[in-house]
Amino acid sequence: MSARVPPGWLAFALAMGIAAAPGATTAPAAPASGAASAFQARLASKAPLLGLARAGSRLVAVGDWGTIVLSDDEGRTWRQAKSVATRAMLTSVAFVDAQRGFAVGHGGTVLATADGGETWTRHHDAGPDVTLLTVWFADADHGIAAGAFGYAIATRDGGRTWQEFAPGRGDDGDRHLNAIFGAAGGPVFIAAESGTVFRSVDAAATWTTLKVPYDGSLWGGLVQKDGGVLVWGMRGHVLRSSDLGRSWTDVPTGTDKSWSGGLELADGTIVLVGLDGAVATSTDGGRTFRTTIRPERRSLAAAVAGASGQLVVAGLAGVGTHALAAP
Repeated sequence: MSARVPPGWLAFALAMGIAAAPGATTAPAAPASGAASAFQARLASKAPLLGLARAGSRLVAVGDWGTIVLSDDEGRTWRQAKSVATRAMLTSVAFVDAQRGFAVGHGGTVLATADGGETWTRHHDAGPDVTLLTVWFADADHGIAAGAFGYAIATRDGGRTWQEFAPGRGDDGDRHLNAIFGAAGGPVFIAAESGTVFRSVDAAATWTTLKVPYDGSLWGGLVQKDGGVLVWGMRGHVLRSSDLGRSWTDVPTGTDKSWSGGLELADGTIVLVGLDGAVATSTDGGRTFRTTIRPERRSLAAAVAGASGQLVVAGLAGVGTHALAAP
């Protein structure tokens, strides 16, 4: 495993402004003992934040220097988690229910919480040279974490133990694995670099390599309620499949801003967020998109549904809200 920063992730971090932020890349990863804990900061909700998830009615965001913030009012106010056993950059967070969740990041960090995000303990060490970029759970027992240079681990016992596995082979074996997504009980996908998507239809036991008609990095994706699959990434690219990834259509978004996060709302609207404050919406299942740029032009990394007509977003400037335009 190389200790160098993965090129795809470095490009994303630079675009987000994180790598250039004072002290951001010099933050020491916590040692394996978990002795180093995140600093308590008065403006923690304004730190660069890369991951965002729901824990029941609570919102949880994670990011630089081990910062984790919580909101119990749909993103109107935020407070910092009481204890986080790392100062490493955290990149992704997932919850299996309102209490139990996992966060991953640089330095092979895997954290766990059993109290809705109030406190986080060092749960697993993937290795100091490992950069984990994504974590996803199908249910309370089955989860996957993955990251740079094809590194991936899976658990079948709720995170008590993790086993390393390789989604790709040959030239695809060391692709940066940027985002895991899927539907409970359905196929699981991993969006990767070089126009590569990995798919499993047997609960992550085996994987098939898929190629999309775009050779750049893919930073995220989702399985839609109607069974369609979307992936997105650099230079405004969105690709859609209606046959579980056997074929793909490149969908214009009207921008060359890279997409970093997205979701499907309860009414079926697809929303993407990305660099320079780009926000795209689709009301026809991802077949067409309308893109706008937020006035402050601060890059966004993730989004979840908030109060009616709003998104909660996380990115370079921390967490905030975004009002959705009426259809």
